Amino acid sequence: MPDELKSSLVGEVRELQEITAATDTRDYLFAAARQAQRQYDDYELIVDVDAHTQEGRFWPEILEFMENDVLKHTALNQLAGGIRTPLINMQPGMSFQSLSGRVPHQSGPRESVSNPDKPGAAFVEIAKRSIDFMGVDYQVIFPTSMLHLGMNPMDDVEVYLARAYCRWMVEVVLPQEPRLTSLIYLPLNNVDQCERMVREFGNHPQIVGYTICAVRHKPIHHNQYMRLYAMIEESGKPLVFHAGPHWDDPSFTQLNRFISMHALSFVHYNLIHMTNWIINALPERFPKLKTVWVESGVAWIPFLMQRLDHEVLLRQSEAPGLKRMPSEYMQDMYYSSQPLERYDLKLLEATFEKMKASTQLLFSSDWPHWDFDPPSSITTLPFLDDQAKRNILGLNAAKLFNLPIKRTRPRAADAIAARAADRVS
Repeated sequence: MPDELKSSLVGEVRELQEITAATDTRDYLFAAARQAQRQYDDYELIVDVDAHTQEGRFWPEILEFMENDVLKHTALNQLAGGIRTPLINMQPGMSFQSLSGRVPHQSGPRESVSNPDKPGAAFVEIAKRSIDFMGVDYQVIFPTSMLHLGMNPMDDVEVYLARAYCRWMVEVVLPQEPRLTSLIYLPLNNVDQCERMVREFGNHPQIVGYTICAVRHKPIHHNQYMRLYAMIEESGKPLVFHAGPHWDDPSFTQLNRFISMHALSFVHYNLIHMTNWIINALPERFPKLKTVWVESGVAWIPFLMQRLDHEVLLRQSEAPGLKRMPSEYMQDMYYSSQPLERYDLKLLEATFEKMKASTQLLFSSDWPHWDFDPPSSITTLPFLDDQAKRNILGLNAAKLFNLPIKRTRPRAADAIAARAADRVS
């Protein structure tokens, strides 16, 4: 390169600022805001059906709602002793999600906020930054560490943490931001407490459904859950199965890399629960109960359709309650998009066609996990027409969760300008 060209470029070279857990979410998602500005700023509605609290940062706030004094005292002492999420049954030494240079917000955001001492305010401000810069009108919030809670050997811990988390959401977080919604975590190890939570919290306008964290060894078709499903069906709100990782599962202990476990476990539990749901004819028993299957991607859907159709054709006597093929029931169910397997677009297009994605697929970001997807993961798919993109990005979710089709997000240019002004001030 000529010396004169080298000298002319010196002033153009800037060192990139390191991204850490303290990085402002708006700076992290600046490229997403630019994508929103160019690709979908005119869409009438964008809904993110799966994002996460990273509740570890807010665990002291959640523990204040513990209704068991002994467990609360134990948890507060564990917190004082340096345990970040007391009572949670997970192995911090094997948490690889946020490491190796990937999204450090996974481990809990440490960015500055304007009102850090007000309960819930830090979470709400950080969440609002993410939805503004991704260009999202409404976001459905899930817990993170609690995805493993169904495997806790102490059933009462699941119940009391589920109630504490739900009360924190309903009483502290949701009143501060109408664009945030949540689901009731069902502590499935105690069906009576599940029913109690449906009665107590199910009518809250920002509670848009009920979730079963799928990492658990409970047969969801057991008769003990039938009254619970009937209550949920009567409420008109969907039942959401959220998958998760679990390296301690005996099958997965054979895997020697995080990526191997991550690839399989997020599909594994939803495969099992959906198979039980269909083969035991729960879609026939509860025909108005809508089910949603979250954070398993979409590649597994045609696989299970083919496997179950094949088996049922050969052994119909073992599924006497079915009036249709398993794949037909699956085509009536809803699925979240993340993590969207985009590396073979022909295969992805065939998957979308088989699952009827234009009416059944719901956009999800999974922010702030390391493999999150922005809305552009949908808008850049070449085989979708504009209406299908609008449906997947928001209109399907509006129908499912009974959300108003009304823009609440700022224009992307305004969000970017507000961040620039904030930097100056």
